[in-house]
Amino acid sequence: MPQVVRSRIRALHGPPPVAPLPHRVRSLADREAVAVLHRAARVLLEALPELTDRLVEALREQEPAYRAAMETEPTEIWQEVHHSLRHNVASLIQPREFREAAHRTSRWIGESRAEQGVPLDAVMHAFRMGGAMVWQDLVDDTARRHPEDTRLLVHVAADVWNFVDEHCGVVAEAYRQAERRLSWRRENQQRLMTAALLDGTARIADLPDAAAMLGLPVQGRYAVLAVAGARRAPHGTGRPPLALAEGTPALWYSAGDVELAILPLGTLPVAVEAAPRSDGETENAPAPEPASDSDGELAALVADLTAPPGTRVGISSVVDGLASVGDARRLAETALRACPASGGTVLLDEHLPTALVVSSPGLGTALADRVLGPLDRLDPADRDVLIETLTAWLDSDGSAQRAGARLYCHRNTVLNRLRRFEQLTGRCLTRPSDAVEVSLALAARRLLTD
Repeated sequence: MPQVVRSRIRALHGPPPVAPLPHRVRSLADREAVAVLHRAARVLLEALPELTDRLVEALREQEPAYRAAMETEPTEIWQEVHHSLRHNVASLIQPREFREAAHRTSRWIGESRAEQGVPLDAVMHAFRMGGAMVWQDLVDDTARRHPEDTRLLVHVAADVWNFVDEHCGVVAEAYRQAERRLSWRRENQQRLMTAALLDGTARIADLPDAAAMLGLPVQGRYAVLAVAGARRAPHGTGRPPLALAEGTPALWYSAGDVELAILPLGTLPVAVEAAPRSDGETENAPAPEPASDSDGELAALVADLTAPPGTRVGISSVVDGLASVGDARRLAETALRACPASGGTVLLDEHLPTALVVSSPGLGTALADRVLGPLDRLDPADRDVLIETLTAWLDSDGSAQRAGARLYCHRNTVLNRLRRFEQLTGRCLTRPSDAVEVSLALAARRLLTD
C-alpha cells in the first residue's frame, strides 16, 4: 500500500506549477497517511462483528436479491460477509500477507452467487456497499479519535476505492466463469436428456425432471421431425436451414447426419373422476374435450414448412406423452427413409404403405424382385419407359387419360404399355391384390435401390 500511495499521489497531482517541495516532506506525508489508515483499519478489525451486522442489515433493506438468501440461510450469509470484510480490511494493513486470501474469498463469493442465481449487478452492489461502509467507518473513527488526522485520509482515498474496484473485478470475473461453466453444464444436461428421450432410454422416474429442464409437458402430444441432406451454414447455429411456421416450438438435436426436432403439439386432456352426489351415488363428470385433430396439425405444419432443394424431411405420427418420444423418433426416421433421394417432405400418416416397405428393406427388395424382376430382362430404356408409365398411371388414380397427359402421349399408348407390363409380369392391374403388390414393388424399387 505505501508504494501504491506514493505513485498515486504523483499521478493525481502531476508536476506542481512552482518549485517542488523537498522529497522528504512528500515521503513523510505518505507515511503519515498510511499510518492513519492502518490505525483506523485495526479499530475496524476489533469491531468487525458489529460492522458485519450493519452491512448484512443494509443488504437486507437495499438489495432485494439478497433478501431471499438471507431468509433461507442467514448464518451462512453473515459468515460470508464477515469473512470477506476481515480479509479485505486486513489487506489494507498487510496487503502482501492478505491480498491472495482476500482474492480467494471474493472469487468464492462470485462463484457461489452465480450458482445461486443472484444477479451479478446485485453482487457488485453488495461489494460497493461494503466498500462504502468500510471507508465511512475509517473516516468516522479517525474524526472521532484523531480529528487532526482526518485530512490525511484524502491521500489514500483513491487507493481504498481502487482496492474496492479491484475486488469487484475479481468477483465479476469469477461470476462470469461460473456462469459459463453452469451454462455449459446445463446445455450438456439438456443434450443428454434430449438424447435419452429420442433414444427411448429415459427412465419414467426422470421424466418430470426432464420436462422441467426442457420446458415440455409430461402428458403432452408430440411428433418428431427428421431432416437429412441439408447443409449447415459454416458459422450458423448448427440447425439445418429449415423454416417452420412462426411460433412453432421445436427442440433440436443432432444425431450424426440426421437432425431431429421434438415438436410439442399440445397437452392431453386430463381424466376427471366421477363426482359423488349428495345421495351417495356417483355422478359422471363432464367428458373431457377430445384432443385436437393430429392429422390437421401436422398437415398444417407440412404446408408451412420450407426447406432448401435436396433436403429430405420425415415427420412421425403423433404420440401421447413424453415417454413415447423415442417411438416418434423411429417413426420419423421411417418417414425419412420413405423420402425420395431428390428431396421432399414425407408425413408418415400419409405414406403408410411406403413406410411399410422401407421398414423391412429385405422384404421390400424381395417383393420388388419378384414383381418387377421380369422387366430387368428388357433393354434398360424400354424397362424405364414401362416403369414410368406404370407410375404415372397409379399416380393418376388409374386414369389412362391423365397419365397420358403427364407423359405427353396418347391414352392408347398408355393402355398398350400397361398390357405389355401385365404380359411380362403375369400381374393383372385391375385385380386389387395385384395392384397393391405392384404399387409396393414400385415404391421398394424407387426407395431401396436409389
